[in-house]
Amino acid sequence: SPDGRSPDGRSPDGRSPDGRFLVTPQRRPSSLEPFVPKHHHTSGPGLHLIALNSPQTGAMRGIRGADYQCFTQARAIGMKGTFRAFLSSKLQDLNSIVRRTDRGRLPIVNLKDEVLFDSWDAIFNKGKMKDATIYSFDGMDILTNAAWPEKMLWHGSTSGGQRKVESYCETWRLGDEGPRGEASPLGRGEGILREEPRSCSSSYVVLCVENTWLTAAE
Repeated sequence: SPDGRSPDGRSPDGRSPDGRFLVTPQRRPSSLEPFVPKHHHTSGPGLHLIALNSPQTGAMRGIRGADYQCFTQARAIGMKGTFRAFLSSKLQDLNSIVRRTDRGRLPIVNLKDEVLFDSWDAIFNKGKMKDATIYSFDGMDILTNAAWPEKMLWHGSTSGGQRKVESYCETWRLGDEGPRGEASPLGRGEGILREEPRSCSSSYVVLCVENTWLTAAE
């Protein structure tokens, strides 16, 4: 304006038309709210396979508790697909988690949309992980990050993806020394479903998989 006032009527020194200074309320940044980048899908159709942000013992409050952690951590970074824990349990075979029509036609991709496996079915047919890494929801490389000292994956399954009864930490409710859960070592260029029974008190990687492709998910 001719007198130098801004469109809302303030003078050049910040005063309002009636002479008072306008104060913009400031939101105090919280050290308890670390910045987490939102996920933006950058490739074609694919099902994400992403790790929980910390290792877990066998005590996950059951398959529902593990699924809920997958749900909340996916939502925290803006992912709208349905994520389920990559685990067999009492009423669930690992290989059945992904919708049947999507099991053979979609690649399995990581947080950065890099291909890990050619398809869901490939994981259970001795498929080897490609030269990409598995990331956690908060962007950590679980194969190199010290937050996961043991590069082992809980799954509770046979190598073909069927539930292995008596080897899934009492349906993922116990983190004691005695019970056993089926686990597998992780590494690029290897399969992720070897069968190694381990103590349920161990803290290992838990993966989450997007169980169906939603074209408008992101």
